[in-house]
Order: sequence, then C-alpha cells, then structure tokens
Amino acid sequence: MEFIDYYSVLGVDPKADDKAIKTAYRKLGRKYHPDVSKLPDTAEKFKRVAQAYEVLHSAEKRAEYDALCAARHRAFDRQQGQTTAGYSADNNTATNQEFADFFNSIFGETGSRNRQQHRQQPWYDDINKSKGADVELDWPIMLEDTLADTTKQIEFVMAVNGSQGYQQQIKKSLKVKIPAGTRDGERIRLKGQGAPASNTIPSGDVYLTIRLLPHPLFDVEADNLLLTLPLAPWEAALGTKITLPTLNGKIQLAIPTNSQAGQRLRVKGKGLVGKKSSGDLIVIIKIVMPPTLNESSKTHWAQLADSASFNPRREWNNLS
Repeated sequence: MEFIDYYSVLGVDPKADDKAIKTAYRKLGRKYHPDVSKLPDTAEKFKRVAQAYEVLHSAEKRAEYDALCAARHRAFDRQQGQTTAGYSADNNTATNQEFADFFNSIFGETGSRNRQQHRQQPWYDDINKSKGADVELDWPIMLEDTLADTTKQIEFVMAVNGSQGYQQQIKKSLKVKIPAGTRDGERIRLKGQGAPASNTIPSGDVYLTIRLLPHPLFDVEADNLLLTLPLAPWEAALGTKITLPTLNGKIQLAIPTNSQAGQRLRVKGKGLVGKKSSGDLIVIIKIVMPPTLNESSKTHWAQLADSASFNPRREWNNLS
C-alpha cells in the first residue's frame, strides 16, 4: 500500500505537539462526523482522520511512524540526488512495504478499525460454518449523544458470496439504539445483521464498537468532564461569576476570591450520564495574562508589586 502522510491528514506540522494534534482531530472529527457532514466521501475521510490520530497521539506509535517518514525522506533524496523538504507520498519505494507492515500492525489486514472487518469464506465452505461472517464496525458518537437514549442510522458495505461463488458488495442500512451512558469501546451486538450464509445457515452478526469523539472543550475522566477555565489575574484575585458551557446548556459558576492556578471546582451532576449516576463537571482554573500591557496597566502592576509584599518563590529560600 502507498505511504500515508498523517500529518497532512490532520493539517499539522510534523513537529506539532500533542495539544495541536488533539485540537486538529477534534476539529476534523466533528467536520466529517456522519451525523453532521454532508460532504462527499465523509465516511472515508473520517476513517482516515481517525487513523491519523490513532498513530500520532501515541508517543510510541508516533516515534515508529516518524522513523518510517525519515527513511522515506532519505530514499526520496537518493532518488532525486538532492535535498528536498517534507515527506512525499507519491514515490514508490521500499518504505511502502514497511509502512504497510506498520499499518497492519495497528489496524489489521483489513485496513482500519474504522471500517468493517470480517473474513469471507468461500461459498463451498458454508456447510462447515455455524453462521455467516460477522461484521465489526467502529461508530463515532459525540459526548452529547451519551446523555440520553439515541437512535443512529448506520450504513456500511459488506462482501457477500453469490450463488456461483463470486463475491459482491452490498450496502446495508440499520437503525441502532445507543443507550444512555454508553462509553468509548463498548460493543453493541446486532444479531443476524451480518453477512448471510447459504441454505439454512443463519446470517452472521454485526458488532458495533462505540468511539467517543473528543469534544472541543471537555476532556473525559471516568464519568467526569474536565473543563479548563481561563481567568484574568484580577478575576482570580477578586472572584467573579462566569457563564460555563455544559453538554446540555449553560450554567453560572461563582469563582471564589484568591483562586489559584490549577485549582479545581466541582459542579455536581454536570458530567457524563452513568449507568447508575451522573458524573461531575470539574472546572480547572487557568490564569491568563493579557497579551499586551499599556503604560497605565504597567503602572498598576508596579503599584501592586510594591504593596502586595508577596513572594511566590518563598519556599526556595530554604534550599541550600
């Protein structure tokens, strides 16, 4: 298979940090989400974006992938006889096979965890089977979809064996109930909806694995949602009231005086819906300085420094 430039897929620089990679995935994941996007080839584009994130958000997988990129770059330089910039995905080199091995080690021989995965047996082997082939599908849902029971229309293509032993591709569409509180990685079995078999042998099953899309604002920690709240220094010092987003509306939160960077404020019951109870919203304070200071602001900061008599590094005085 041909080499895939996962950095280009996410639209990030090869030196991008984890935050940039996660931000790009969040943006593109929602752009190509099957419930949202009306763009052509949405499923294929979403699959490729998910593959890129699977590789690049893991330090170990990314290091292995970067080594393949470097080897491909060197091979390209040798072919051209000069130094070039960036990675090329248009040249067939020995690294294509190395990339194929890498790809299959992560996503399997069928190509991806975001596409159906099943192995068709020849039609004449049906008499030795207890049922038709199962189909494994990953299906992305948003965090908001887990708050209540939802019904999703899923579509997929599977290979079936014809009466003459020839395979043909058929498109199937199913309505699937996603229970409230569903979590990433949970599997839903759709009995008898997989590949059909011959004679009286029952059809296989469809196994739907749920994948929760990263949210633009919230991170997930068990049943809790984490939200980073940027505050100006004076808001943290004096306290204020902030309008916060949640998955099902906005709320008001009182910020106490003398709040500290990294301090966590808990809002009960505003996390994910669980099987027995709901999680909480954990608000993490982040103090942000203004990007620029005018002369008046500098004067006020200088006056504060003179009057506060505060040394944030006092503990260092005890070090020898």
